[in-house]
Amino acid sequence: MASEPSSPDFSQLELAPEVLRAVQGLGYETPTPVQAQCIPHLLAGHDMVGQAQTGTGKTAAFALPLLSKIDASRREPQVLVLAPTRELALQVAEAFQSYARYLKGFHVLPLYGGQNIETQLRQLRRGAHVVVGTPGRVMDHLRRRTLSLAGLATVVLDEGDEMLRMGFVDDIEWILEQAPKKRQVALFSATMPAPIRKVAGRHLKDPVEVKVASKTATVAAIVQSHCIVNRHQKMDALTRLLEVQEFDAMLIFVRTKTATTEVAEKLQAHGFDVAAMNGDMNQSMRERVISRLKKGDLDIVVATDVAARGLDVKRISYVLNFDIPTEPQAYVHRIGRTGRAGRAGRALSFVQPRERHLLKAIERAIGQRIQPIELPTADNLSEHRIDRFVARVQETLSGQKLDFFYRLVARIEEEHAMSVTDIAAALTFLSQGERPFVVQALKAPPAKKRREREPAPRAQSRPTRESRPPRESAPRSPSRQAPEAETRSEPRRPREVRKHDDDIPRICYRVDVGSAHGASAREIVGAIANEAGLDGQYIGRVDIGDEHSTVELPEGMPHDIYQHLCKVYVCNRQLNLRIQDVPAHGERLPSKAPKRVVPDTSPRVKKKKKPAAVRRAKRRKEERKKQAKSQGK
Repeated sequence: MASEPSSPDFSQLELAPEVLRAVQGLGYETPTPVQAQCIPHLLAGHDMVGQAQTGTGKTAAFALPLLSKIDASRREPQVLVLAPTRELALQVAEAFQSYARYLKGFHVLPLYGGQNIETQLRQLRRGAHVVVGTPGRVMDHLRRRTLSLAGLATVVLDEGDEMLRMGFVDDIEWILEQAPKKRQVALFSATMPAPIRKVAGRHLKDPVEVKVASKTATVAAIVQSHCIVNRHQKMDALTRLLEVQEFDAMLIFVRTKTATTEVAEKLQAHGFDVAAMNGDMNQSMRERVISRLKKGDLDIVVATDVAARGLDVKRISYVLNFDIPTEPQAYVHRIGRTGRAGRAGRALSFVQPRERHLLKAIERAIGQRIQPIELPTADNLSEHRIDRFVARVQETLSGQKLDFFYRLVARIEEEHAMSVTDIAAALTFLSQGERPFVVQALKAPPAKKRREREPAPRAQSRPTRESRPPRESAPRSPSRQAPEAETRSEPRRPREVRKHDDDIPRICYRVDVGSAHGASAREIVGAIANEAGLDGQYIGRVDIGDEHSTVELPEGMPHDIYQHLCKVYVCNRQLNLRIQDVPAHGERLPSKAPKRVVPDTSPRVKKKKKPAAVRRAKRRKEERKKQAKSQGK
């Protein structure tokens, strides 16, 4: 096992000049332990097994050295990274793109299920130097021969134990068998169970082992909490929290540069002293914002991770993650901006219902539970506003000369026959402004429903399975052959995958993809959720049939989204979305949302054929009528 060296500077790691320039531009100075140990071995071309927790910087540990060896003149995949989920694949691809910003002509391509395969085919024809994908979709392209590994130099297996848990080990073995014999393999995993070591022993040659203990720690003085908030509720939740919460200065973290300006502008409209800080701002502009924050001219700064790197302002007593980070390391960096110099600090994270897995990953990394809290209720906010109003009234009575106003009230009372109570009530109403004392409650996010499933074979019960062609077209190892699949004596029933009993009105739609095409409920739900921008929890029951499936979607779907979903592909099949019991051809859609069509369930009586002699007599009668009509003319 490699010994842990003293941490060098990035400039001492022999990275390519373009890669080093990008690293320095991102504000990185000293590599983390996993980066310091892995980069030299990967640059030297050694196979490697790295045991490191999520959040230790391992993405940069393999991305930086592999980018340093990329030949941009060769427009073919030279690096393949396999990741267990589409979220991680996108995250790794974004990291590669960020570190390769100064590599001319460089292209990275994420491949994952649920995305239109035609788009991926166009990008593959254009050429990509690095491919980051989930095992299922990578296998799809290898079988179609749309992805070639002939020029591959390195394969990276990221989150090996997670891919084992999700049942992808056999897929990984098959992909590695398609790769060139002379290639470098790097395996990263938080733990090393026996099946992962077996893969390493079979496919890695004399690997160097690097083991880095997670040193992620949080300051004990920081009180950490989270609350579940739907995406469309975030802004309202933030403004209410800012009104009730006491803080000296606050740092709000968002994921994108655009979001910094959007959130800052909305808070300014609510009367808060706030400024945005992002990577598009030059150093002097950032320093100006920090200076204003230190002096007390600003109370709130909305920033991205890159912009807030190295920010040290003692006034910051509160950190709010408007967007929860995808990496535990980023979470620790964010909340470390408060609780400095031994002072107390607070950190709150907004978590969307579908982001609970990110929260769990952070809790595992920091080794403690982040307590849930409730947002201020409408009653809390009302009481807070009333208390502030009463305090202002008392302060005005004790600190201002009000003789003129006493006389004015007395005059109004006398001339307009109003009581002092009526005048006070009217003035209190007018003083509310844009913050009424009676506050409307926020609509609570719907509870997450647990999916109900019938028992399924082990090969079909994986948490994530990417879109792929029918099974029989794929080369299989003997260990993966389905036992006597053709001897099924009873037809397979459509499998109930998803069931909701909430009050959201839904319409049942039919889609032209089913189990015969290799589709599962997760792929259909994922494709619809991604393409329509819809939270998966709003998608109702899904029934998987052989040649088609049904899915319940919220009523009132916009017509343009409906048309777009009709053209979405899953398992290389167009969904051809339509209302259940409405024919595929000749369907006429209303100008807005499609309405539910009630099928005709009345029994149909089969008409009896008339005898041939009767039919002949009828034809002769019709012919005589035609002849008489023509003679009359």
